[in-house]
Amino acid sequence: MSHIVFLLVPGLHLLDLAGPAQVFSTASDFGHPYTLSYIAEQPLVPTAQGLSLAARLDWPELDQEDLIVVPGWRAPVLAGSPAIGAAFLQSLRDHHARGGTVASVCAGAEALGRAGLLDGRRCTTHHDVQDELARRYPRTTVIRDVLYTADDRVVTSAGIASGIDLALHLIATGHGPAVAAQVARDMVVYARRNGHEPQASAMLRYRSHLDDTVHHAQDLLDARFDQPLPLSALAATVGVSERTLTRLFTRATGGLTPLRYQQTLRLERAEHLISHGATVDAAARAVGFEDPRMLRRLRAREH
Repeated sequence: MSHIVFLLVPGLHLLDLAGPAQVFSTASDFGHPYTLSYIAEQPLVPTAQGLSLAARLDWPELDQEDLIVVPGWRAPVLAGSPAIGAAFLQSLRDHHARGGTVASVCAGAEALGRAGLLDGRRCTTHHDVQDELARRYPRTTVIRDVLYTADDRVVTSAGIASGIDLALHLIATGHGPAVAAQVARDMVVYARRNGHEPQASAMLRYRSHLDDTVHHAQDLLDARFDQPLPLSALAATVGVSERTLTRLFTRATGGLTPLRYQQTLRLERAEHLISHGATVDAAARAVGFEDPRMLRRLRAREH
């Protein structure tokens, strides 16, 4: 992707727009240039936070390598969403039909639904309006309580800060995970999450600290939570002793050891699999437990 077009709708949330825009802008700073454009059906677009934004009225020339993003807006119910003209909806359809990618943040999924781009595809949106989206567009499959989904070049996210996760996913897809990690680090976004994680995931709950050593260890555990990762290997990789890592990790996470953090990640992922029809034994194997009894003990302790 080289050109990112943000479609601005009256009442949009600033973070729905600013988060993804910052991701692509930061990627440009690291040598992966993007052109960002902001278009709307009116030259001055009011936001939900009271700041009006200037926008262009004409669409730039786009090809299949480009991306259109629809940031979300304040919408207690989707039925009360702002009007979007037929020409703009057609532009969304045409771009996708030509092989381009379209994305939405939060209530922006409503625009993709009106354009017919959710039909037959998986999508998500903010948890407050997931049920309504499913009712309004019965031909789509709404995936609840995940941060983002991607299905046939239609990428949707849960809303607000998850727009950053969506954009980082697209950066990782286009340039590799190392570039996405570099962008996330520069933005001080340590919760580099994926689309399978719930909207209140462990990676978010235990990332509200600024200890780089612990973040590095968490990065490794997040990526390899389903694999054996002894404390000795983890400590050696991040460059400290086992005792120091345990002390730093426990302090930064509010009491979790690296092993307990890994178990929390495994348990969370296992619960997701079980909720989607997996047996406890199958979920245990999928998340890295050699003995399903460990998963049963952790579930019993959690509940």
